[in-house]
Amino acid sequence: MVVIQNSIFDDSINEKKLADTLQKITDDLGKSGELLIRLVNISEIRSLNKTYRHKNQATNVLSFPSELPKEITEIIFGDVVVCVEVVRKEAKAQGKTFENHLLHICIHGTLHLFGYDHIEESDAQKMENLEIKILHKLGIKNPYTNL
Repeated sequence: MVVIQNSIFDDSINEKKLADTLQKITDDLGKSGELLIRLVNISEIRSLNKTYRHKNQATNVLSFPSELPKEITEIIFGDVVVCVEVVRKEAKAQGKTFENHLLHICIHGTLHLFGYDHIEESDAQKMENLEIKILHKLGIKNPYTNL
């Protein structure tokens, strides 16, 4: 189940469509569990980034895997925290629609919860290729071209 927590009350975001799309993606990847997408402002993402990554700056997305004890059998992937203001600015700067870029950033954060990362070049390529494939199925062009 995908839950959208719109802490900034941005009514320009179609929460149902976002949740339904992310649910389909997780289903297609064979993942079954709970995923929280939290939409936040710059001050919250900066605070989280400073606390958990020791970087005193805003970022577009942070992922926090669930740390439940083994005794809890429910599958909870974790939280994907997205800064809407940063995503909106990036979309404009990159000539993308806000909705498509937001979806891409949510997918990116979700893949981190599924074990993907981009620390090593080979891992980054695998993650990017999967993102491109998922977005292509949704009719969204490769987000890594013309950056």
